[in-house]
Amino acid sequence: MTFPTFHAEAVSDFHPAPSVDEIAATQIQVAKAMPKEAGGIGMFVGVEGDVPRELGLDRPRLASAGFAGKVGQSLVIPRADGPALVVVGMGEKAGRDLTSLRHAAAAFARAGSRYAHLAITLPDLVGVAPADAAQAVVEGVLLARYRYRPLKRMSQQEPPLEALTLLSSLPPEEVKRGVERGRVTARATELARDLSNAPATLLTARRLEEIARVVAESSGLDIEVFDEKALAKMGCGGMLGVNAGSSEPPRLIKLSYRPKDGKGKALEPVGRVSLIGKGIMYDSGGLGLKPNDLVHAAMKTDMSGAAAILAAMSALASLGAKASVTGYLMCTDNMPGGKAMRLGDVLTARGGKTVEVLNTDAEGRLVMMDGLVLATEEQPAPDAILDIATLTGACERALGNDNAGVIGNHQGVVDQVCAAAEKSDETVWQFPLDKRLRQELDSEVADLKNIGGVNAGQITAALFLEEFVAGIPWAHIDMAGTSRVETDKSWRSKGATGYGTRLLIEFLLGFKAPGETRH
Repeated sequence: MTFPTFHAEAVSDFHPAPSVDEIAATQIQVAKAMPKEAGGIGMFVGVEGDVPRELGLDRPRLASAGFAGKVGQSLVIPRADGPALVVVGMGEKAGRDLTSLRHAAAAFARAGSRYAHLAITLPDLVGVAPADAAQAVVEGVLLARYRYRPLKRMSQQEPPLEALTLLSSLPPEEVKRGVERGRVTARATELARDLSNAPATLLTARRLEEIARVVAESSGLDIEVFDEKALAKMGCGGMLGVNAGSSEPPRLIKLSYRPKDGKGKALEPVGRVSLIGKGIMYDSGGLGLKPNDLVHAAMKTDMSGAAAILAAMSALASLGAKASVTGYLMCTDNMPGGKAMRLGDVLTARGGKTVEVLNTDAEGRLVMMDGLVLATEEQPAPDAILDIATLTGACERALGNDNAGVIGNHQGVVDQVCAAAEKSDETVWQFPLDKRLRQELDSEVADLKNIGGVNAGQITAALFLEEFVAGIPWAHIDMAGTSRVETDKSWRSKGATGYGTRLLIEFLLGFKAPGETRH
């Protein structure tokens, strides 16, 4: 992908997605012998069992150095006559799975952060296919080595990863298949991270359109873009209302993926999915300005849902997805300008429902409602609708930063989201779609208002969104807490996490249309 370079008053030659190029340049190979050029060689050791003889240390000596073999532990052993050995904990034998393997690989990558060339022994886990194990290791290493560098001009202590070698005696073709899939999913995740980490002055809705066009052309996607005039004709009052205070115009970016065979011939899809992503490029809170603290610095990541959809869809053709997918990226700022929407204003959503605005900082659901209605109007109709958004502080307060919330009107679709979350280690926790709270959205002057009461805000927000799905099987992912982390945490690197990208990929690759078309 060749992305456009952006220029601003204080910044020139800004590359919006350098990590995509870095991963493309990283050499990943499968070998049986340790490469001499590697700076660090990783070896997995659990809390039980034998210790590799190559380490030259027994278990008591490792324990004296503080290494017990727990998942996430690492110990670097320098050597005078060869690359450093990096011992990585794998935990108890009974608990070893793809998640623990991914975490262990991430710990290895961080321990070897000074080395440009790494090698690691791929373990043979009971019940885990070699391709899946290789994918988990590649994801763990690449995602843990991620750093957002396009605006750094000083020399860096941690070099980019130039090469990764997987040492394995397992069937090489299966391992290589997992390696390539891991590269694709990691590249997609790092695309989402780059976009979410970019300052809002450099990544506007219009510039995201430029990036989306490059991604679409490179990934076999169709793209349509709707500007403010088109949105007005379409009756997208939510998008226009939220955008009213901004000097930057909005963009609705529609991406379409249709499965094809190896010769480019269209295939009958196994199902049809519509994705809607919140793309608030910067969220000041509007006239309901957010507190004067560092929360403002994090609001450039309020477009992480849209970034995850764009990134996930970039991988579908490479991975041979069989479902038909349409993505709606709802992109605008939420600013306190002279024309900004006010408390008490009434917006008309696509389709005609009216919404009283009682909180200008509850803007995500206002742009999402237009996208949801557009999804219901598709022909043929989607088998399922899935939206993803950094939507509510209530969800973050309930679940912290490790789990996103999921809620929906169809348990079968929610179950598929949960299965994809478990496999990708982008975990979720289901909340009930409790209709007893629906009355909190009743408005005296409009069809509904955009906030409920002071409690269960993640549920009333979902109830609001459900008003616009026309009964189609639907699930909503509230990723407010998982979109960024303040410190490195396993495969999640400091800053934007790219959460949702691999979850969506797994969901779409394994999607099965619900038996019933309406809940």
